[in-house]
Amino acid sequence: MEIAQLFNEKYPKGFSDLLPELVKYSPGVNPRTGKIIEPFYAVTIETESDIYLVKIKVDIDNPEDVERWLEGEEEAEAEEVAGTAGAPNGDDTLPDDNISQYGGDDDSSDS
Repeated sequence: MEIAQLFNEKYPKGFSDLLPELVKYSPGVNPRTGKIIEPFYAVTIETESDIYLVKIKVDIDNPEDVERWLEGEEEAEAEEVAGTAGAPNGDDTLPDDNISQYGGDDDSSDS
């Protein structure tokens, strides 16, 4: 069996299944190069003869970004960029609030 198939059998629901078994590895320093190896997250997949360490990409929230989001700054910035911070003349009504014009003539066949 290939590893992808084993992974799908062990974690059929994907990330929600593997979350309890997700382990953070902090290997430290590479002895050959002396460079620091960045920590990573992984799960194990076992066969009869081998154990595989499968690396999982996990995005960790930046505390500063979370703080800005809680304060609403990020949404305000996104609205300004998208041009949705407000209507140009302060008019907050929709351009066309009469949806009856979109109705078809299907009802006229009932009479």
